[in-house]
Amino acid sequence: MDSDEALVTRSKRRPAAFEPLVDRHSVALHAYLVRRCGRAAEDLLAEVWLAAFAQRAGYDPGLGSVRGWLFGIARNHVLAHWRREASRASAAAEYATVDGGDRGDGGAGWEAADARLDAAALLPAMLTALRELPEPERELLLLTAWEQLTPAEAARVAGIPAGTARSRLHRARARMRQLLGRGRPDGPGHGRTHPLPTDPSHPLADSTPVTSPGACA
Repeated sequence: MDSDEALVTRSKRRPAAFEPLVDRHSVALHAYLVRRCGRAAEDLLAEVWLAAFAQRAGYDPGLGSVRGWLFGIARNHVLAHWRREASRASAAAEYATVDGGDRGDGGAGWEAADARLDAAALLPAMLTALRELPEPERELLLLTAWEQLTPAEAARVAGIPAGTARSRLHRARARMRQLLGRGRPDGPGHGRTHPLPTDPSHPLADSTPVTSPGACA
């Protein structure tokens, strides 16, 4: 089977070669868009593929994987969608209203996004803990843990240096382990304590190298 990179390269000469990429990545892209834009996801997915096809000549394999490139395009369309709704702040306020009111925690836009995550795949306690993370850290954790991007790919999607992404992921995973170990959502010292992951492949089992304290952002 041809690699994603080979298909993009071939599609520059033969446009039909781009079609298998749509089959491979539409499900993941659609899930990403649903969690951020709800019912607008179908239209946005079409926009993302049109943009990717139009921009395929500019794809550079040296800058990252095709998957990361596609998620970067999707993220740009999410931000454009929020701007069309007036602004990212107004979109967050709308989500908060649907979700039951703005708690004033600075992350209201993610309340509905987290609520759309597959309940069968995540513990309710993990959703509660996710909401307490700062938005930049939450976005990177979702991109790596649930969208299955590498830290480098997630950094490209978020438009930040790879070192900054690694530092944020390190902080996010440490905070998640702390919150889950505290027995959320009842608070410190109350409720059932959730076992912490030991499998290195688990998204909360932090193996992210932090090269320098100065890399934090």
